[in-house]
Amino acid sequence: MAETGRIRVAKDKAELVKDLTSSDGGTGPFNTFADVIVFAAALGAKHKRRVALGEISKREPSPIPQEQFIVRGYNTVINLIAIAETQEIKVLSLDEGNNNEKRNYIFEEYANGGLEILQSEIRGAVDYSERILLILSHERFQDNSQEEDFDLSKFLS
Repeated sequence: MAETGRIRVAKDKAELVKDLTSSDGGTGPFNTFADVIVFAAALGAKHKRRVALGEISKREPSPIPQEQFIVRGYNTVINLIAIAETQEIKVLSLDEGNNNEKRNYIFEEYANGGLEILQSEIRGAVDYSERILLILSHERFQDNSQEEDFDLSKFLS
């Protein structure tokens, strides 16, 4: 299960998470590890890609304190992903002892799935920001094109 009060990153994705941040002189599009993980979790949830973590990164990034997610308002994303996955509002309950760990565990696995998607999408890219913008643009227009399809069948009767 998830380490209490911390969000873990898979060891095989640690380098990608570091590359996607602008800290320590990096040129990534995200300011913090928490920003990267939330984006990846949202991407993983959208594509229903939940992947077990396997070996955990011990340093850079080490497990991220949950407070970093709370102060940025990301705990809402963690909660929404947990509700969507379990289909139970009780997962938010503070009365049942391990719900926080359960929410974090689900979140970590979706983040890992999202990182897998990012890893394959940005492979070979020089500018990660540009590639991520292309991914987002594609997602946006892909959804719109499905809604705008013109159906001639209503005129055939």
